[in-house]
Amino acid sequence: MFSKGDKVSVLDEAVDGVVVSVKDKVVTIETVDGFVMNFAANELIKIGESANLMEEIKGININEIKKEKEIPKPRSFVKEKKDKHELPVPEFDLHIEKLVPNKRGMSNYDILTLQSETAKRHIEFAIRNRIPKIVFIHGVGEGVLKAELDFLFGRYDNIVFQDANYQKYGAGATEVYFKQNK
Repeated sequence: MFSKGDKVSVLDEAVDGVVVSVKDKVVTIETVDGFVMNFAANELIKIGESANLMEEIKGININEIKKEKEIPKPRSFVKEKKDKHELPVPEFDLHIEKLVPNKRGMSNYDILTLQSETAKRHIEFAIRNRIPKIVFIHGVGEGVLKAELDFLFGRYDNIVFQDANYQKYGAGATEVYFKQNK
């Protein structure tokens, strides 16, 4: 099958070389780098002009075999494509610093009440204007505001809510979807 002087390539390794000798089923090759190595005949494949003839006869494509043996390159992160007509989702930050210029003198109860009323006002606005989805940014904290929002959302029949996209908002946001009545 192999004869002295044939150009060969090793199937499972990135090694090419020239056949130096053949004994039984053991083929000795000299690699491109000058090393002498022994391989079983079934581990080698002829390359060059004689190999093209073998490909045509047997229907084997060496390039396809080599391509399968290559380590695939990791895929890059593909960003989510949006429609040109898709409007951005309204985001409402309920951190007290974003709602009032100065929180001095406000108790925790006053702060939570203001945040809840602001969320309720935005929900009512979204329902009136048939906005399909909004995002409330509440922060992580101790979860008091998130629990209050969950209770508020539960009082509406036409609302479905879930944690917002973690990559974009982290753990401190909730997406609210409005079921539109026809």
